[in-house]
Amino acid sequence: MITIYGIKTCNSVRKAIKFCKENSLEYTLHDFRAQPLEKSKIDLFATHLDIDTLFNSKGTKYKELKLKELNLDDKGKLEWLKKENMLLKRPVIEYKKGDATNILAAFNEEIYKEELL
Repeated sequence: MITIYGIKTCNSVRKAIKFCKENSLEYTLHDFRAQPLEKSKIDLFATHLDIDTLFNSKGTKYKELKLKELNLDDKGKLEWLKKENMLLKRPVIEYKKGDATNILAAFNEEIYKEELL
């Protein structure tokens, strides 16, 4: 089972859903606008991916919060991700491969083909 974390209005999330449907992959969508992620889930993501891979420094929320002015280090970015899920690069994909939990961030069809098919 694949869990797609994002918001349903995001184009990248829609692409991930379309990819799953076209390849008959079971998935669930966790819309973190409707149900914010627990801090432990953000910590899980950060153990699998570099913080800069997870942290969306180009999005609207980043600009609205004027985070560039804070010159955040990795710890600061992680704390902001826990407070404001909209700072995550979308989608974040959680899936199992064997017994291992794996995490992907952003939509990349080639990587999805390698990892999910």
